[in-house]
Amino acid sequence: MKGLDDRSGEIFRRIVESYLGNGEPLGSRSLSRLLPMSLSPASIRNVMSDLEDLGLIYAPHISAGRLPTQQGLRFFVDAFMQVGALSEDERREIDRQIRPTNRDMRAETALTGASQMLSSASRGAGLVITTKSDTQLKHVEFVRLSPEKALAVLVGDRDEIENRIITLPAGTTSSQLVAAANFLNAHMSGLTLSEAAERIDRLKETIRSELDQLTTELVEKGLATWSGGLDDGRPAQLIVRGRSNLLEGLDGMDDLDRVRMLFDDLEKKESLSDILNLAESGQGVRIFIGSENTLFSLSGSSLIVAPYKNSEDRIIGAVGVIGPTRLNYSRIVPMVDYTAQLMSKLSGQGL
Repeated sequence: MKGLDDRSGEIFRRIVESYLGNGEPLGSRSLSRLLPMSLSPASIRNVMSDLEDLGLIYAPHISAGRLPTQQGLRFFVDAFMQVGALSEDERREIDRQIRPTNRDMRAETALTGASQMLSSASRGAGLVITTKSDTQLKHVEFVRLSPEKALAVLVGDRDEIENRIITLPAGTTSSQLVAAANFLNAHMSGLTLSEAAERIDRLKETIRSELDQLTTELVEKGLATWSGGLDDGRPAQLIVRGRSNLLEGLDGMDDLDRVRMLFDDLEKKESLSDILNLAESGQGVRIFIGSENTLFSLSGSSLIVAPYKNSEDRIIGAVGVIGPTRLNYSRIVPMVDYTAQLMSKLSGQGL
């Protein structure tokens, strides 16, 4: 593929750009009028045959023009696509749609605004995934429910309450429940759950010297339940705008069934962590075309996604666009990138 000459590269590029623009096959006669060099339809067909042999294009019907394969789209994105910078006007418009005017509505406005903006700018649906921010511990308490069970109660700095039922170590007494809670309140107050877990790990020797074995086990078990139990570390929310875009230009029941599969996938909560994992697995904007995106491969959808971070440079969510393979990648990539940067900035300000 690296050996494509200028003529083959130009013909391939025109076929892909035509597909991305209108979804229609491009034939040799139409190509002969578009190309900057003078080539007969017969010569163009010979080049198209070579491109087919490389797996870059295919004919959807006999005597039809050519469309890019999934492999061809990936090759185009990697080798031919030019991603331009957003203009100042475009940046200002994104800022206007995402930045909230009412501080009390900051998070909701920014998240829904980002999703709506990305939907409007593409043929696809705009996605925003957000995780729960780490709660800062204010107070911890253990309430016995039975000889083997206790309710672990965590009160956050904004007075939010998280309850988890834990299994008690055999023989745990009421005084040990109080001792475990007192230790956590003394050493963990004001820390986030992730920070508290790290401190517990550093204080293992201190815990063992100050507390007996059962109380030590209770401290570690209680904190592990909280830090791993808030939605199991998965994203708490998925905001999707522009689902109707995915219904446009459908051709027959097969296309409709694929879109239904995509809608079903978007409703599955486990998909949220998978999308976030895709965003986290590389730097900046990532592009998954068709079956490259194992999460939505059955629906034949493409996903353009980028993570955003908080002030501690920790990934707390992702923004992106999902839609048909003929998304306008060169336009959407810089928009997703800038949106992710803006969401990171807002998150650092307490989104």
